[in-house]
Amino acid sequence: MSKIVSISTYQPPYTLHQANAEELTKELFYKKIPRLERYLKVFESGGIETRHFCVPAEWHRTEHTFEERNNLYIELATQYSVDVIQACLQNEAFLDTPISPEDIDAIIFVSSTGISTPSIDARVMNQLSFSDRLKRIPLWGLGCAGGAAGVSRASDFCKAHPQAKVLVVCVELCSLTFQPNDFSKSNLIGASLFADGAACILVCGEDVTIPTRKSTPSILTTGSKWMADSENVMGWNIKNNGLHVVFQKSIPSIIMNWLGPFIEQFLVEQQLYSEQLDHFIAHPGGKKVLKAYEDTLYLAARKTDISREILRRHGNMSSPTVLYVLEQFMLNEGQVDDVGLLVALGPGFCAEAVLLKWRE
Repeated sequence: MSKIVSISTYQPPYTLHQANAEELTKELFYKKIPRLERYLKVFESGGIETRHFCVPAEWHRTEHTFEERNNLYIELATQYSVDVIQACLQNEAFLDTPISPEDIDAIIFVSSTGISTPSIDARVMNQLSFSDRLKRIPLWGLGCAGGAAGVSRASDFCKAHPQAKVLVVCVELCSLTFQPNDFSKSNLIGASLFADGAACILVCGEDVTIPTRKSTPSILTTGSKWMADSENVMGWNIKNNGLHVVFQKSIPSIIMNWLGPFIEQFLVEQQLYSEQLDHFIAHPGGKKVLKAYEDTLYLAARKTDISREILRRHGNMSSPTVLYVLEQFMLNEGQVDDVGLLVALGPGFCAEAVLLKWRE
C-alpha cells in the first residue's frame, strides 16, 4: 500500500488578528449592510484568533480587477508551491536524506482560488529540476475537499504504479477572492473564515523504500461521496469582477444527516467503528462543522482538538487546511499501529475520506 513519507506547510507573510479583520470588514461595509453589527459577531464566535494572507490588510482598501487578482494568484501560487515542495523534499523531521525533484514521478496540483492555463504545476517545473517526463494532474474546483481528494488520487496513482513517488501540492489564496462590493451574508462569513496557505505531501508506492525518521501513515483505503443536486451548497459564483463565495447555512445539518451515514458505512466496510479511531484528521471548515463531526460520529471533543487548533491559528485555508492538521499528527501524535481517518468536504457537494495506519 502507498504511504505518506513527508509533509510540509507554508505560512504566508501577513498575519491578521481576528479583531483587526473584524474592524477592517466593518470599515469596508459600514452603511452598506443592514444590521451589520449583528453579522459581525461571526468574527468573534468562529473560534479563529489569527489568519495569514499573501497581501497586507491595506490591499483590500482599494479596488482590484479580476485580471489583477488572478495575475497575482499565478505569481504567488507558483512561488509558494516552489517553497513548500522544497521544504517537503528536504524535511529533516521525516527524511534521512533529501529527495531530488528529479526523482518525482507525478505531481497533483490542487487549487480553487485562481485560474491558470497552463496550470501552476507547469510553471513550477520551470523553477525546480523536475524531469520533463513528469506526469501532471491538476485538480481544480474541489475547494475544501481538495486536500483529501489529492491524497486519495495519489493513492490511486501509486496502486497503478507501486514504484512511484507522487507530490500533492495544495495552494489557496482566498484573500485574493474577497469582494468588497458583495454585500451578501456568504461574503461576510467568508471574510470571517477564509485565509491563505500552502501544503505539500510526498506519497510513495509500496515498492518504494525511503528511510524515515518517524513512523508515517500508510493509506489503507479511500472513499468518495457525492450529493445529487447540491451545486448551491458551497462554491463560487463567477462574475465579471471575480469569484463570489457561496455558502448555505445547512452545511452542519448536512454533516449530521448525510455525511454521518457515509462515514459509518465506510468504516464498517473496513470492519471498524468510529470509537476505534485513534486519530480523527478533519478539515476544520468552521467551529460548527467540527461540532457536527463530533455529534454525528460520537467523537469525544479531544478527537478534534488539533483541527480546532489549526482553525484557531490559521482559519480555513480551503484545500491545504486538512494537510496542516495531518502535519501535526505526523509530527507529534502518530504511533506505530495507530489508525486515523482523514476527512474533508467541498463543493459538489462532496466528501473525501482516507483511512490511514501508522507503520515503521
